[in-house]
Amino acid sequence: MIDLSCPVERTALLTAALRAAETRREDRIYTDPYAARLAGDAGPELLAEVRAATFPAGRRRTVPDTPDFNAIRTRFFDDFLHDAAREPGMTQIVIAPAGMDSRAYRMEWPGHIRFFEIDRTDVVEFKAERLHGVTPRVAHRTVAVDLTDADWETRLTDAGYDPELPSTWLLEGLLYYLPEGDARRLLERVAAIAAPGSRIAADLVNSAALTLPSMRELLEVFAGWGCPWQFGSDEPEALFERCGFAVEAVQPGEPGADFGRWPDPVPDRSVEGVRRVFFVHGHRR
Repeated sequence: MIDLSCPVERTALLTAALRAAETRREDRIYTDPYAARLAGDAGPELLAEVRAATFPAGRRRTVPDTPDFNAIRTRFFDDFLHDAAREPGMTQIVIAPAGMDSRAYRMEWPGHIRFFEIDRTDVVEFKAERLHGVTPRVAHRTVAVDLTDADWETRLTDAGYDPELPSTWLLEGLLYYLPEGDARRLLERVAAIAAPGSRIAADLVNSAALTLPSMRELLEVFAGWGCPWQFGSDEPEALFERCGFAVEAVQPGEPGADFGRWPDPVPDRSVEGVRRVFFVHGHRR
């Protein structure tokens, strides 16, 4: 059984509940037929807390529209992974951490792809139990290890990952939960095990998103779960550059990251003191 006292597991179930809710919409921008079973009973309860903070009764919404943000993020990274899988020579995809992600089960993949999922042992076991009887649509390997452990790279290579071959990495819903030093070290470790030309994608908030009074109610939800947002960057391109990657950063609502769903204005990057989310994508130099 998954340990709901662990904040990482709470956020995984929340994401599954958000994907299940998106799948029920008539105007959905993707379909995840496994999200509801992965979310279980706890996921919707966690989502209710986030909805209450996102859409406060009798008051104007000031935080990002969490359901629409999650839908756009999921679809953006779906497209990123599909594009990467079609690249000549790309044979490896790594989702870290995998949480309740079901892309290996719900999406079509070329036959040459090997798909690796990294996450804590209890998450891997819970997910396997929930998806019992469901066959992945890709050569699929799980690596039960914490990304803060000293040996996760060894565990990944033991599972068949080849650091000499190009790979595609997705770090979704992770970096802002880590202290800045840990986030940088993780990016450096990924760069060290990814061959030149490998691809990477991640989402990241800016520094104002951690401190603006208008964000307080949403931030308090995550802090109350034991997983406060700890890191944001106003220069995501420079952050990834220093860790070995050449990337671009796009905000939800900008071309290629809208899908007709982002409800808020998108301030120019020169405007200070506003909350931002970035979808970062690029390659290993």
